[in-house]
Amino acid sequence: MNKNKYNRFWRWHFYAALFITPLLITLTLSGIGYLFYPNIENKIYDHLFFGDGAQTEQLTIDEGIEKASRQYKDYSVSKVIILDDPYNARLTMTNEQGHQKYVFLDNHNQIVGNQNAAHTFSNVMRNLHSSLFVGGTVVNYLVELAACWAIFLLFSGIYMTFKGNALKKKNKSTDRQKSLKWHALTGTIITIPMVIIIFTGLPWSAFMGNFIYSAAQKYPAIGTPTLAKQAPTSDMNEIPWATRKNEAPTSTESHAGHAGHGNMANMNMDDMSMNSNKITLQQLMNEVDKNHISKPYSIIYPTSQDGVYTVSKGSNTGVTGLDVSPYKEITSYFDQYTGQFISKVGFEDYGILAKWFTWGIPLHEGHLFGWPNKLLNLVVCLAFLFVIFWGYKTWLARKKKNCISAPPSGKISAGFIAFMVILGLLMPLFGISFIIVAIIEVIINLTHKTKESISS
Repeated sequence: MNKNKYNRFWRWHFYAALFITPLLITLTLSGIGYLFYPNIENKIYDHLFFGDGAQTEQLTIDEGIEKASRQYKDYSVSKVIILDDPYNARLTMTNEQGHQKYVFLDNHNQIVGNQNAAHTFSNVMRNLHSSLFVGGTVVNYLVELAACWAIFLLFSGIYMTFKGNALKKKNKSTDRQKSLKWHALTGTIITIPMVIIIFTGLPWSAFMGNFIYSAAQKYPAIGTPTLAKQAPTSDMNEIPWATRKNEAPTSTESHAGHAGHGNMANMNMDDMSMNSNKITLQQLMNEVDKNHISKPYSIIYPTSQDGVYTVSKGSNTGVTGLDVSPYKEITSYFDQYTGQFISKVGFEDYGILAKWFTWGIPLHEGHLFGWPNKLLNLVVCLAFLFVIFWGYKTWLARKKKNCISAPPSGKISAGFIAFMVILGLLMPLFGISFIIVAIIEVIINLTHKTKESISS
């Protein structure tokens, strides 16, 4: 075995694990929580999801929305989610500060209750998993970096397992060797499924996710077709990932009556909800039925006079009861004044890149193929936590008192450089961080050698 090559991988494997493990544990635990959010929310929000309001008088959906708007005066309805029975309908209401409230309507379209959107179990788990509750570019990049370096840990671990004969049976094994063996064996088994889970989560990341989405939009042959005209609301979770930033067609201006009067860019949701020229939501739902779009689906309100209703079914919505099979994904557009169907984009229209991630994201979230998907992800995540545990146990067994006991430095081989370059090209943020860390290590080594030469 070439010790220099092995030591280089070992040293970087050690330092990467030492610094990103707290983040990896946080991401893994929050990922497990998010994995089961529909099951948990069905239990803890049972009354809101399935219960009845205090009133029994039958209202139309529009009357129910109007009643909610009166009851929550500082909020405006921006989105309506129509779910299959026995789920209640859910309104998303937003105030001027951008805070959201979920309001539930029963089968009589009476108000059942409301939730603070930021405090729901799914949103708490999502915010912890993606941005550690802090948010912002730096934190989002940090989370993405942890995921990228986790891939390095897995692959470098495979290299060391076989180069170092970590799985070789020994007559007498110390506690450290036993921990190392379990660390290496479990890491080897979960490498492929763990890499798949990580890569299928990267479309939501800050750096690589934006790069993937931009590529999908720029090259329709491999990504998603562009519907040229006015962009729909891009921050609505229910719009499928593949069409989230697509440009939508516009409603026919001749139906607006007063189109062209005033500044449409400054029009807010209150203005839109009071626009008497719009069709009613019930009329829109009738048009949706005529176009054979079945429940569940979400309706996103137009935000300008020439905007359109966006009706979508997504495989990665983050809303209990709303997810559908990737094959059933659809984003459709309806004229807000006539209800006329304008156009749609479905799974069959996606390019190979968009199709891959439309499958990959629900696989990552654990609902692509039901309970087996959840259980598989759970087992992999738990195994990953055990890999971390045995790795730290191995280190502590050889760690000297008052010393970090880092592995010895080795020469940088061509194989090591090629491996890091490939990972850097696949994950640009990882590549940038690797260059920075490498420069820091060179400076530290030069400083250490200078001190040694001076002291001698």
